[in-house]
Order: sequence, then C-alpha cells, then structure tokens
Amino acid sequence: MSNRNHHEMNPISGEPVEVKGVYKNEWGNEEKLDRGDVFPADVAMGTTEWELVELEFNNHHKGHTDPRLIPHDDDDNPEAHMQHPRRHEGSNKTRDKQ
Repeated sequence: MSNRNHHEMNPISGEPVEVKGVYKNEWGNEEKLDRGDVFPADVAMGTTEWELVELEFNNHHKGHTDPRLIPHDDDDNPEAHMQHPRRHEGSNKTRDKQ
C-alpha cells in the first residue's frame, strides 16, 4: 500500500487490531477500529490490507493548563520563582537556621 517502507507489513483482513485508531484499506475506505476488533474484509474486493492513518489516544486530562504554569501578579516575590511540585512546605531549606 505504501512505498515509504517496503519492509513493513501492514495488517490484513481477519487479523486483530492492536492499536486504536482510523485505518484505511487499499481501496481508500476508512474505518475507526478499536483495539481487539478484527480488520474487516472489503464488501466488494474481499481480503484487503489496512494502514493506520490516524492514531487515537487518550491523554487523561480535561485540557486545563496546570495552574503552576500560569503567570501571577506576585512576580516580585522571590519565593514565587522557587515553586516546584515536589517542594514541601515544611522543607528545611525554607527554615532559618537558629
């Protein structure tokens, strides 16, 4: 189907789908398939080769920007520049030595 990498073997009809996404067969028909589905045969042409054209992924977030990455008005505070997600409030780096 593709001459970019002639050593790669694309799946054919009847094989299980390993990666969720949109696949296109040799005749240009596109189908959205989930992992575990079986590649379908073409109704008119029978067994066909399939190529992944669009990968579907779930990034497990709601699309909101991390609040630590949004600039705030307290830029004159030197402590604001030292924020880190793993930094603890009770860290001995923030305490004065007595």
